[in-house]
Amino acid sequence: MQTKKLSKKQLFLLASLIFGMFFGAGNLIFPVQLGQLAGKNWLPATAGFLLTGTVVPFLAMLAVSITRSKSIYDLARPVTPWFAAIIVLAIHLTLGPLGATPRTAATAFAMGFAPLVPASSQNLVMLIFSAIFFILAYFFTVKESNLTKWIGKYLNPIFIVLLLVVFLLALLLPMGGLNQTVSSAYASHPTFTGVLDGYNTMDGLALLGFAVSVIYATQKLGFSEAQTPKVLAQAGTISILFEAFIYIALVLLGVSSLSKFAPAANGGVAFSQIITHYAGNFGIILTAIIVTLAVFTTAMGLGASFAQDLNRLFPKIPYHAWLLITFGSSFITANAGLTNIMKWSVPVLMLVYPYALTLIILALLNPWIQKSPLVYRTAMIFITPSAFLDALASTPFAGETHITFMAKFYHAWIPLAQEGLGWIIPAIIGLIIGFILMKLTQKSAQAA
Repeated sequence: MQTKKLSKKQLFLLASLIFGMFFGAGNLIFPVQLGQLAGKNWLPATAGFLLTGTVVPFLAMLAVSITRSKSIYDLARPVTPWFAAIIVLAIHLTLGPLGATPRTAATAFAMGFAPLVPASSQNLVMLIFSAIFFILAYFFTVKESNLTKWIGKYLNPIFIVLLLVVFLLALLLPMGGLNQTVSSAYASHPTFTGVLDGYNTMDGLALLGFAVSVIYATQKLGFSEAQTPKVLAQAGTISILFEAFIYIALVLLGVSSLSKFAPAANGGVAFSQIITHYAGNFGIILTAIIVTLAVFTTAMGLGASFAQDLNRLFPKIPYHAWLLITFGSSFITANAGLTNIMKWSVPVLMLVYPYALTLIILALLNPWIQKSPLVYRTAMIFITPSAFLDALASTPFAGETHITFMAKFYHAWIPLAQEGLGWIIPAIIGLIIGFILMKLTQKSAQAA
């Protein structure tokens, strides 16, 4: 069978699709805030941020490629099918209607359109705006093959051009130097603080969620199942490298802005101030366009991946029905209870993220562990206490006496637990024990 050759046009189209899906408003504003807080310590802080903000998503891409997985379900299946199903549901519900998807519309409105609307009309306009937002998202993704065209070919390139115009203005008309005041958070250990900031973007989790859509898009371009991992790795590399460039530019933008502005309450306010500085009153409209494009492509990717993965898990319910479910419930969440639901989506993320990252590590070690259920299960068992304690410490009940006592004990005795990374050492121990047990089992089988 003749293999299809990957053209440069297809490579950059897929890279644009990947970038457009997971680069949302958070990715736009977190680096700006980091720049303002890190000041002259921006370089070590950025290095740390890039480690977890770009390397982890890249490893997630490699994990999918190495194991030839079609979705998160395939990545987690070596543990057990029921565990894989739970992981798929937990990740997609959190990235989907219970968190990230409704937040796309809420962020676009808050950053781009709320400043233009009287306070008395905010709720009504938000209702209309979010309805249009999710109806358009459904319209653009109801046909699965449209995702590549709309995100990769049209919307993401427009977003990138507008962002590059901002960077060009900042380069030609800099706001100030880079020797700026450092906040207390970045004064002593800027690299480690940057690592935690990159970790908190949770892009590795998002990229696992988007895997099913990217793989579908790759195969719709005519590439075989055998070719897909290599094509995915190549496109992912370009996407991640470009993301790193954008991150560095945004950090520098944040640092230099300290010559004109005091550190803002958040990166969204800082980004808006910077745009307005260069574009005047038109800057409000430009901010609205840039932010809306950033979150709209992410909403499309989240919706499509949710529908595709859930359709694989429950095939009797068609793709377009799942799409209606996620965008419809996201519309309700965005208008009726986003704040309260976000209080619970954070604990779920803290619970799921250790499992997802451990699955990425196991996938990368696949040449040696060969998807051994014994290794997978042992690693999952060892990280479970840490994952649940991290989640418990993030719940609205975290202040209660018995939870506080458990959290204090956990933070005191488990390395990195206080930073929300307490799962790392247990994962390593579980992996080593699982590997030893695998080898012993193999030797016993050979001896018999």
